[in-house]
Order: sequence, then structure tokens, then C-alpha cells
Amino acid sequence: MKRFLLCFAIGLCSLGTTAQSWTADNGNGTFTNPLFYDEFSDPDILRVGDDYYLAGTTMHAVPGLVILHSRDLVNWENISYCFDRFDFDDPSFSLLGPQGNSRGEVYGEGIWAPCIRYANGQFYVFSNVNGKGLQCYTSKDIRGPWEHHNMKGRIYDLGVLFDDDGKIYAIHGYGEVHCTELKPDMSGPVEGTDRVIIPEGSGVGEGHHIYKIDGTYYLISTDYRPNGRTLCSRSKSIWGPYETRVITADETYGYHPASITQWRGRIVPDGTQFRLGPVDVNATACTNAHQGGIVQYGDGSWWALFMQDFHSIGRTVCLMPMTWKDGWPMVGLEGNLGRAPRTWFKPGVQSVAIVSQQTGQGEEKHAPYQRSEDFNGKTLGRVWQWNHNPDDRMWSLKGGRLRLNTMPASQLMWARNTLTQRVIGPTSITTVELYTKGMKDGDVSGLGNINIPCSWIGIVREGKTLTLRCFEQLTNDTIDVAVVLPEGKVWLRSIGDYDNDQAQYAYSTDGEHYQTLGRMMPLSYQLTTFQGSRHALFAFNKNGHNGGFAEFDNFTVEEPDADRRANIPYGKTFRMINKSTGRPANCDPHGVLYDTRADDKGPRTQFQIVDRGNGRVSLKCVDGRYLKVYGEGLAGDVRFTANEQEAEVFLWQDYLGQDFMLFSLRNHRYIGKSPTTGSPYSMDYAGADPARKNGAVMRWEEVK
Repeated sequence: MKRFLLCFAIGLCSLGTTAQSWTADNGNGTFTNPLFYDEFSDPDILRVGDDYYLAGTTMHAVPGLVILHSRDLVNWENISYCFDRFDFDDPSFSLLGPQGNSRGEVYGEGIWAPCIRYANGQFYVFSNVNGKGLQCYTSKDIRGPWEHHNMKGRIYDLGVLFDDDGKIYAIHGYGEVHCTELKPDMSGPVEGTDRVIIPEGSGVGEGHHIYKIDGTYYLISTDYRPNGRTLCSRSKSIWGPYETRVITADETYGYHPASITQWRGRIVPDGTQFRLGPVDVNATACTNAHQGGIVQYGDGSWWALFMQDFHSIGRTVCLMPMTWKDGWPMVGLEGNLGRAPRTWFKPGVQSVAIVSQQTGQGEEKHAPYQRSEDFNGKTLGRVWQWNHNPDDRMWSLKGGRLRLNTMPASQLMWARNTLTQRVIGPTSITTVELYTKGMKDGDVSGLGNINIPCSWIGIVREGKTLTLRCFEQLTNDTIDVAVVLPEGKVWLRSIGDYDNDQAQYAYSTDGEHYQTLGRMMPLSYQLTTFQGSRHALFAFNKNGHNGGFAEFDNFTVEEPDADRRANIPYGKTFRMINKSTGRPANCDPHGVLYDTRADDKGPRTQFQIVDRGNGRVSLKCVDGRYLKVYGEGLAGDVRFTANEQEAEVFLWQDYLGQDFMLFSLRNHRYIGKSPTTGSPYSMDYAGADPARKNGAVMRWEEVK
């Protein structure tokens, strides 16, 4: 809430465009998850030489099947989509079916769970479209153009292997896992080849990724009963038998599940009654890292790229180091297998005995997308996607603006030619200029959140009257404000605190002074569209016919939390407050790191950082002693030494803002204190719990 209020205060001021955008790269040889603080679900990773490609789900949005490129697995760039629009002869892909009917749209039924591969001198992207079967897109060039093959058949959520003998196998199914051979020309499955390779009852789920490593077949899968986890199954034969192990579980990075939207019916006819489900901050559910691919980096190290639920943002990608243990590719590091640090050394950067301020290998630090848009180009930026197939006759880039001609719709979710991009967290402020002079009677246009339930702020024209309206579908609440726009222009703004699942709208008639409209709205995640919150530029006519047009310009996205340099208190004196107890750590003269009264602000609660470079730190008490961990790091072994050379070296885990954890580079576990036993601090915690209240997460407060 404190961070939101800061963001909110900034949001009410006039903002200039900045290039600062979230990137996982910390610029010191380390990275901090997530790789992207916006939605990127069902990731599949491919390495070709020194290049890495990541394909992800796009559901009903177009262009579809996004592909990112990287040279270091941390810095990514959007370089391709497999198609510009759905090419099926089906009006529901274009929002042309009967409104309110389940086949009038394809929300949550577009294209999802891709598998990207390279063989025979070309790239392949396999995926499924609901009701249309297995699809494959092929190209000699990763940037396209791509050829579409409709393979049909009931194969989805699949992994594909091009085996050494030239055969192509698809692994698919939930619980009962199947293997089916595919035809080399991508015309469909080979008839009669489908076989069960893992029977139901083995605890294996779905979202399969198949690999052949040193002659052994490895199948990475995810399961969500009773909660999310990732498994590996291995066999010497593609047909089995397979043995299975869990390779990661419970790694939530301290995020609990978001509230889930609940209602009757599949999609959103007018008058739908919504409610948001309860939030259990202690639950793991499917929030934890799961479903994704693994890859070997050029230095021989192995990495997992798994998706994780990040509240109303949706699902995004985390990069996790892997350790081979007894022939199994385990997520995490020796001493803490199954869990992975949120901040770790970039691939290619040695994590042991770093002696210089090396910046790491790979690409220059950059974000994957350019989110702000002035609409001066001949094409839209790659970050934009249409909600369903657009009608290309009814939109244009004209005179440095985006023009949307209005078509009939009863509400935002049925408005054609709605242009969207994913929201960016953890906080962001999005502003756009709306020009209204082309609007006609019944036209509605503005800036919205196209989610379920949706919301928006915009202008409604009725006759010659313009009304500024804020609409929230969750409560079916409409707030109207009479406005006079002599220049036919209004600035609309969305202020989002997505880590805390809330947002609010604001507007300005001069571009400098902003006024909020409507409440601070709760946000949710839902499993109908399988998407998180999305900004939407829209224009439709509520009177049932084509109308005029709306124009948009200078879409800007500001990210107050993208610059994380102040999150680590270098050069400051600070207290460490345990989030489970609310009590500060204490440099006890008895020699054991313990805690003290919540109101104790004396010198024994004061610490300073000793910068070891590359994100590595030691801790110094203001009395001159250094934190040292003895033995196995059991409770009572977190003590002190007067010798700086003996001080324990940690990798600071940035939990954003002033939350943090201390990760040992010696045993790959965390400093923590039980909130219930009364024991002193230890260094044997596997990680954070979803509520960040198990004793391993702390908050620093500067001592002035």
C-alpha cells in the first residue's frame, strides 16, 4: 500500500516519457525474477547455437504466438509472431458471432501452450487451437514469414521431439500421457501410432516438454492436483517405461494466489453478476513456478524457464538454475534442490569466487518491448495485440494518431478493433490522449482494462453532448462527469499497483492536472480468458450501428519501480525487521543474532552493508562486528566475528521495495528466524512462504 500511494502521488503529476522499463538484468552480473513483469505464459525455450528463442501463449489476441530472442537468457527482445490473424473460416475468431453466445467469441479458446523446435534447417512452432486441433507453423527464418499447417487431431499442450532416427514424436495428455508419431510433412499424426507411455496414477500432469539427453528421454511436465509442481519422467525408450520425480515445488518467491473472478456462465453477457473469490495468503495453489522448458547454456550449465502466477498481471516467466543430481535435472542448487533464488548470477557469470566487478556475458541490458507509442510510424509497435481478429478497413495510423472507427457493440468485451497490450508491474502509470471530434451519436471510446470483469474510462457521445464516464463491471457501477472539451481532447490515465491487485482511473483536460474518477478497483485473475489485466484502446457504438471515429495519441507507460538501485541499502545504516514477527534483528552482546522489542531502535539493531561486488554482501554491526555463520547454520550458529575476512558472504535477494532475503553462497539457503519457537536466527531456510511470514523475509528501515 505504501508503494501504491507513492505511485499514486506520482500519477497525479504531469509525467515525462522515460526509457526506464522493467528488466531482470541488475547490471552487476546478476538478475532478479521475474524475467518479465508482464504476462508471458506457457513458455517453451529453444537454443540454436548461441541464440535462444522463447515462445509463449497468446490465446485470442493477434498477432499470435509470440517469439522472443536472447543471447544470455536474461535480456530478451520480441522479434516475431507466427501469424497476423487467425485464418479459420469462423466468425467467432473476429467477434462476429451472436453477442452473449459462447461461440460468438474465442476468449480463452485461441492458441496456447506452444512448442518451439529447430530441425531440418527450419523452425517449427506447434500449438493447439480449441475446436481446430493441432497447428504447426514453419519457417526457415525465425522472423518469418511462417507457413501454417493445420494438422487437426486431438493433440494439445504438447512437447515435440525430433529423434535421432528421423521420427517426430508428440507427447500429450493429462495424467494418462500419450506419445503419437507425427508426419514429416506436418499434415497430421501418423495413423495408429498413438500409445499410452505413462499410465494414470503416476502423479504426472500436463504441459509436456520432451528432450533426449545423452541417450535418455526426459519429459518435463506440470501438475496442479492438489497444487502446482513440476515433474521429470525419464526412460531409455520414448515408449517407456518411465520413472518420475518432482524437480521443483513450493517456489512461489513469496507470492500467494490472486483472487479469482467467479460468475455463472462462460463469458460476459450484459448484466452478469460477478464476485471475487477469497484470498488465502498462505496457500501455494498454482502460484508457484511450473510448466516450462529447460535448456543448456553455452558454458554447460542448465536452466529452467518456468511460468509463475503474479497476481492480476497473469502468468510470467522465471529463470531458475538447475543441478543434475543422480541423473535428474533438479531445479535449484546443491543444498537446496527444488527451490531457486529470486536473484542469481546470470548464465555465463561464475557464481563462485567472483573477484572483480564483471558485468556478465551476453546482451546489453534492455527490456523486451517498447511499451510507449506515439503512433507516428507506419506500423504498430510489436507490443500491441488486437482483441480477436481486427477489421482492417476500420482502423488506421493517420496523421501521427491511431484512428478507430466505431462499430456496434453493447459493451467493451464485444467491441471489435480493440487494441491491447499487457499491463506491466509491479506498478505502472499509463496515459493516453483521446481526440473526440470524430465521434458521433452513440459512440463510446477510451482506455480500459480488458479482463473479466472489465473496466474503463472514456467519453460517451449522446447527440451533441459529451460525457466522461468511468465504468466498473464488477459492481456494474457507472460514474458520469459532464465535461467541456473545446479542443476535443482529453487525457486518460490508469494507475496500477498490480502486486497488490488494485488500480484506479484518472483524467485531465489540460494534460497537467489530473483528477481521479471512480474507486481504487480490486483486480483479479481468471481462468476463462487465461489472461491477466490488459490495457485496451477502444471505440464502439452502443446504438447498434457504425458511427464515427476516435483517435489516440502519445500512449505512455511509466514504471516507478523499474529502477531498483535504491532497493539495496548501500551506504546506509539500517534496521532489519523480520516480517513474521515485526521485531528487529539484534547484534546481541552474547554473540547470537536474535531479535529484540519491536520498538527498540538502539545501536544494537543497526547494520551496514559491506559491498563484495556483483550483488554479494556481508553485514556489519555498527559496533564493528561482522555477521558470521558457523557450522551447518543451525539456530544459534548465526553469530559474529571481529575479522572482516571471516564474514559470511550473501547474495542479496531483492523482494522489491524494502523487502529482502539473505541467500548464502555457501550452503544455498537463507537466513531466517522461526516466528513461533523462540529460537535465534539460523541459515537453514529453503525460501519464502507465499505470505512471506515464515521468518525468512525481512524489511530494512533506514536509521537517520
